[in-house]
Amino acid sequence: MTQITTSNPCAIPFTQSGSSPPASPSPQTLAIHSGQFPDPATGSILTPIHQTATFAQPALGETLSQGGHTYSRCSNPTVSALEANLAGLEGVPHALAFKTGLAAITTLLFATLKAGDHVIAGEVSYGGSVRLLRDLFADFGVSCTFVDVTQTQAVAAALQPNTKLLFVETPANPTLAVCDLAALGKLAEQKGVLFAVDNTFLTGVIQPVFCHGAHVSVLSTTKYVEGHDSTTGGALLTNDEALFERLHLVRGATGSIQAPFDAWLTLRGLKTLPLRLKQHNQSALAIATFLEEHALVQAVFYPGLANHKGHEIASRQQDAGGGMLSFEIDPARVSEFIGALKLTTLAENLGAAETLITYPATMTHAQIPERERKRLGITNGLLRLSVGLEDTVDIIADLQQALSVSHVTEVQA
Repeated sequence: MTQITTSNPCAIPFTQSGSSPPASPSPQTLAIHSGQFPDPATGSILTPIHQTATFAQPALGETLSQGGHTYSRCSNPTVSALEANLAGLEGVPHALAFKTGLAAITTLLFATLKAGDHVIAGEVSYGGSVRLLRDLFADFGVSCTFVDVTQTQAVAAALQPNTKLLFVETPANPTLAVCDLAALGKLAEQKGVLFAVDNTFLTGVIQPVFCHGAHVSVLSTTKYVEGHDSTTGGALLTNDEALFERLHLVRGATGSIQAPFDAWLTLRGLKTLPLRLKQHNQSALAIATFLEEHALVQAVFYPGLANHKGHEIASRQQDAGGGMLSFEIDPARVSEFIGALKLTTLAENLGAAETLITYPATMTHAQIPERERKRLGITNGLLRLSVGLEDTVDIIADLQQALSVSHVTEVQA
């Protein structure tokens, strides 16, 4: 069993009990307190749910709230509290919350691109991002080159005079491929290209991206941030004032702000994010090791394993391996294996308390032609596992019995 030992100078360590007090608050402390204050009207420790469409204004040009809230399509106190918490945890001044992760990505593209612009994106990416760039923004005159972003030289070769945005996710969904953020950040700086990182799989707790040159961190808060399968949501974080103002304008114009109740649920989930990530990571490493040693598993993809192609880079930029992994089995066994699972749920989500399994070939990446999927490593035997918070032994036992059942079924056939 191999664990990542990070050499990343800007990593936020998982603080262990009994250790010396940190120079600044730990992620767990920030997750609870950053940007959070008792409600001035009632003293409530928890941020109230401001379930309102509009706000009274005492006179022209005046607002009753310190945040200047006038209409919840543009801003809302509960949403602002979530944004303050996200920004504080990441160590940047600005965050914006959205209805979904795709709403956040859409806003980023609308805010930064125009007809004639060019984007470089990872060829292995969340299917929704691919659809946006390939099927929607192409109609608006925006071109995109999908590149193996684990090869920095390939990214450099794809740059064009009109390239405006470099958009990557690492580890990639669903192959867990790892790209070198520092190298890509340096390249983006040299070429004057906006660098955005989808950090949904790890969040800033495990993988701080701004110290590697990122201008924008993209999160689907539906996943680990909220962590309980209760909401959909997204966020954009940035340290660029002008970019923040542009993103805020586009969000208001398109009406994609997160709803107050969803923001409140996400804020509540954030309080335990670092603690949950510790358990997700610990279990995922044990499960990846188990699968790696199982005779019926053909390959395991997890950055925390020493034999992962991106392990060395991950050790520099991640503080842990994360709670996501993928593995391959015989495609002929996939249906029986999934059907035999008892604890693990087949679903299109990740980062939740429940262990979830996804079959990318017919679910998240179904719209990619089979030949292209196979070239990218998304084979008909690939399964993505979001390791939950159940006891690690119970998760392994469920995978073990399902593998055994699928093997018996094939032998009998």
